[in-house]
Order: sequence, then structure tokens, then C-alpha cells
Amino acid sequence: MLIEFSVRNFKSFRGRQTLSMVAAPRLGKKRNVFKPKVLGEDLPNLLKVAAIYGPNASGKSSLVSAMNMVCSLFNPAMVEREALPLHAFRFDPELRAEPSWFEYHFIANGMRYQFILAATSDRIHEETLISYPRGKETLLYSRTYSETTGEKYILGGALEGGDVVHIAWKNLTSPKSLFLAQAVANSSEDLNQLRIPFKWFRSSAVCIAQDGMSNWGVLSRSMLMHNQSYKDNLKNFLQQVDVPVTDIRFENLATEAFKVKTPTKFLEHVKATQSVKTILTHTTLLGEAEFDYEEESGGTQNLMGFWLPWTLLSSVEGEGVVVVDELDSSLHPKIVENLVESHIDSGTCTQLIFTTHDTHLMNTKMLRRDQFWLTERDAYGATTLFSVHDFQGRDSEDVEKRYYEGRYRGLPILRRS
Repeated sequence: MLIEFSVRNFKSFRGRQTLSMVAAPRLGKKRNVFKPKVLGEDLPNLLKVAAIYGPNASGKSSLVSAMNMVCSLFNPAMVEREALPLHAFRFDPELRAEPSWFEYHFIANGMRYQFILAATSDRIHEETLISYPRGKETLLYSRTYSETTGEKYILGGALEGGDVVHIAWKNLTSPKSLFLAQAVANSSEDLNQLRIPFKWFRSSAVCIAQDGMSNWGVLSRSMLMHNQSYKDNLKNFLQQVDVPVTDIRFENLATEAFKVKTPTKFLEHVKATQSVKTILTHTTLLGEAEFDYEEESGGTQNLMGFWLPWTLLSSVEGEGVVVVDELDSSLHPKIVENLVESHIDSGTCTQLIFTTHDTHLMNTKMLRRDQFWLTERDAYGATTLFSVHDFQGRDSEDVEKRYYEGRYRGLPILRRS
């Protein structure tokens, strides 16, 4: 579960900006929040959904990119890159050479964590992991780098493993890799302390950038190819949003693609689908017709990509968060409304965060004021992130009307010629 995420000096973000999933007190719509279960702590309710609005180029996509940046470093393939995909705020000369900074507060396996990362394209400058057993702040490790002192580690007394293991972890950690990732990769099965937060970033925090839904579509089809038991799940998901797909099959089953029985890496999934055609059967009152996946509309393709993250959100025991840039891309507003409402009523403790330009959700009275977030760009080109709840108002007010009236800001400034 995500409590809050902060970022500074990354793309359009200059100073620190924070997206908080902590529910504001004394607002209605209690079904939109849940009580996090953390041993020994009485934490406030968290929001199930957050919708982020704002003009083009105001920083919505940069926020998703920032959240994804941290998660992507847990992918082993990132270590092989010549440069980390980090871009400092360019309009301020003093910040161009400074590290980008990120901070996650999250809950995994009933424990609250704080993870801090600062990095440039050349290397990681800070990596800190703090846990809060029964609410008590406990440093697990902190790694810092400066040109004058080099790299230094502070390993907390509660960190599992012992001195010999800790030295090995440090020696295996390269400038561009995470200490957390190396420690987990080189741990025995009985060392689970770091594996819990690692697994949350690796598997439970899913960020889908603007061009990422097509990749998830590839992954969805690969899942079906290697395990046909998922077929009914995907068909039901599509039919619930009025896409009349009644069967999914694959041609060229004898190709090299199916020699990989249980692919575990994303690139293996992509390779496995290159020579296989996906055929979808649509059924109407006139009968059936088959369509190649490439013939399907952009909306249907996006929904097939979204199916896997949606399955994560539907996990009853999950603690995950799914972040999507432009969830409404190629989708009818009523479909987006249906997806959001279904998640709110799912009874799970997972979270959906998405950017959108579709203000239909504001008009449905489904979400609370603290679930609407806005981005805007100031005169210096920097993104400001804030909630509608930061403005005085009532939970019952017409959010869409007030938004277009400029009461919350976050609107494009149009110039007449």
C-alpha cells in the first residue's frame, strides 16, 4: 500500500512535491478508503483511488515517470545500462548536475517502510531504507556518496546477515545498482528482512507509462499462451466493459516461441510473441467473426494490456498499487467509470492511481475531494502538485463545474491570436 510519494529535481519537478494517499478526515464516501493493517500502529485511512488532472505538459506524465523510475531500478536489466534514465530539472542551472531525489512511504506485509533514493545518470548518490516495527523508526541501512568522501555505508544494528554477509553485499553493489537488490539476490532463503520491501517494489508497485500499455498487452498475451487457464478471466474482464470477445486463440503454436515453457523475464515474453498471431472471436446476434489482435481498436488493445495490472488490483490479499498514465486513452468515459467503481467496491486493500483529462469522473460524485489531484506549471517551468481538498469547499460541491471555473487552478492558459 502506498502512503505517499515525493519527488524533486526530476524532469519538470524542481522543488519537492508530494502525492499523498492519506485520506482526509471528516469526508464522506467511506467505501473509498480502507484501514491499513500495521502491527502496533494506528495509521489513518488510505485512499483506494487517486485521479490526477492538469493541462498538457504540466507534469502528470513526469509524476508517473518518477514513480516508475524507482521501481525500474529493481529490474536486473537496469544494471547493464550505460546511464540511468534520470533527467534533472533543466531550467535551473544549479540543479542540472544535482541528483534527482525520490521518497516512498509504503506498507508491505504489515510493516511500514520509508525508502529514499537520490541518483544521477552516472550513479546512485543515496539509498536509505527505514522500517517502523510497532511504529519505532529503525534504520536498516543507508548508503551515501560524495566526490570528496566517496561511498559510505551505515548498516543498522537490526539488519540481518552479519558482518561477513554485509561486506559481500557492499562489494557486489555497483554505482548504478541498488544495495537492496544486490542484498536480496545474494541472500540465503532464511534472510527475509530485505526481501519484503524488495518484493513490494518488484511485484506490487506497477507503473504504466504513457507508451507502456502496449508492452503490457504483449505480456498479457504471453501469459495466455503459456497458461490457457487465464483465458476465461480475460474474456470476462473484456465482456464486463462491453467488448464481446468470446474466445482467444493463437496460431503457429509449433514455433520457437513455445519452447520456453515458463518464461520469467519480460524480454522472453516479448520474444515469445513475435511469431505468434493472436486471434480474438467476437460474437453478435448475427454470429461469430474472428479478428487479428492488430485489427482490434486501440481501446481493446489497451484493455488487454490493463488486464494484468487489474488482476493485481483484484487480489484480495494484495497490498499493491497500480499507477497508469492516461487511463482514459482510447477508452469511453463510462468504461473508465466502471473500472474505477469496480475497484472501489472490490473490498481489497490495493490502490489505483491514474492521470486523465476526462472530467466525467468529477461529475459522477463517485470520488471524494481528496481523491482529485491537479498539476500545473509555474512561470519557471516547474510542476506544482496539489489536491482539490487543499481548497475550501464541501464534499458535495460540483467539482467538475468549479474546476472549469478555475476555482482549483490546474487549467491551461490559452492565448487568443
